[in-house]
Amino acid sequence: MGLCFSRKSTVKKKSPPAKRLTYQWSSRFRSSKNEDSFTAQDRALAAAILFQQQLQNNGAGVSFDRSTSLRYSNCKAKKKNEGALPRCSSSRSRSLTDPLLHPHQLLNKELTIDDLETNHFVLVHGGGFGAWCWYKTIALLEEAGFKVTAVDLTGSGVHSSDTNSIISLSQYAKPLTDFLQKLADGEKVILVGHDFGGACVSFAMELYPSKVSKAVFVAATMLTSGQSSLDIFSEKMKSNDLMRRSQIFIYANGNDKPPTAIDLDKSLLKDLLFNHSPAKDVALASVSMRPIPFSPVLEKLSLSDFKYGSIRRFYIETTEDNAIPIALQQSMISQNPPERVFHLKGADHSPFFSKPQALHRILVEISTVPST
Repeated sequence: MGLCFSRKSTVKKKSPPAKRLTYQWSSRFRSSKNEDSFTAQDRALAAAILFQQQLQNNGAGVSFDRSTSLRYSNCKAKKKNEGALPRCSSSRSRSLTDPLLHPHQLLNKELTIDDLETNHFVLVHGGGFGAWCWYKTIALLEEAGFKVTAVDLTGSGVHSSDTNSIISLSQYAKPLTDFLQKLADGEKVILVGHDFGGACVSFAMELYPSKVSKAVFVAATMLTSGQSSLDIFSEKMKSNDLMRRSQIFIYANGNDKPPTAIDLDKSLLKDLLFNHSPAKDVALASVSMRPIPFSPVLEKLSLSDFKYGSIRRFYIETTEDNAIPIALQQSMISQNPPERVFHLKGADHSPFFSKPQALHRILVEISTVPST
């Protein structure tokens, strides 16, 4: 997340890692009157009409299935389209302001998932977040036939390390670089970095350029060589009063030593990071976010044209971002121009919550950009 540093004499005790939440769905339909006021007779009638429409549209060969996410209507259809990017027919509701375009609508008819340079996305979360924040993106990409890996950086998500013990960017990004190191020879991935995860993606690109097909920066720190995240934010974020009020510095080594981490005021999370996100996602974040290690924010990156510069970069702007305002995003873009810039209108700092379908569409589109 965007950082503006003004020292507070606040000492915060080390906090244990946030507990992981597990959700269990008891049934397909909700019994709450607020969510579903249909009677049993109404539901039966609606189901009969739906089944009749399926028969009319697809023929008698269609089998009725209670699954809420059907990829194929019958075996013949599956064989006919084998190897192609599958069409998602999820029944979950879509926002009119965040329409979902299925992969088959983005690709030409002759292109299959096997034709892509890589179908493997690696998702890198931002400061304070964890792999958990990508749950919607993971579901949408996997439903479309892609392979997805979401990493927990050191001291984040369910990673067991204490955030206050992290003293370098290499230590913070180690789960990501370890993953890339273990990839088979010739295997490539698309790196997607959010927020401070952009610095981690850049660091990994410099180390393993042969393992990265493309890099996508989502409302992220996209640095030039010799810059640190602090350099980007310190001057341009002075006017961000919300950011200043949100920050709580942690001095695990004592008030007379530099801060070891930065936490965020939970009461200001929605306004800062999730101003357009659903309440349930804000609730998930409020119990899952962990402090941001301070030392990696100070570290200047060393990026070469030969390695980092050889990888194709794309930037996704979030227009309603209160943490990294659009002006700051555009400043980074102008200093270090990527191949292409995408715009997510109405997206807050967390588009994987506020605009998951639109973000999915852009990621699929980037995956289809042919290699040069």
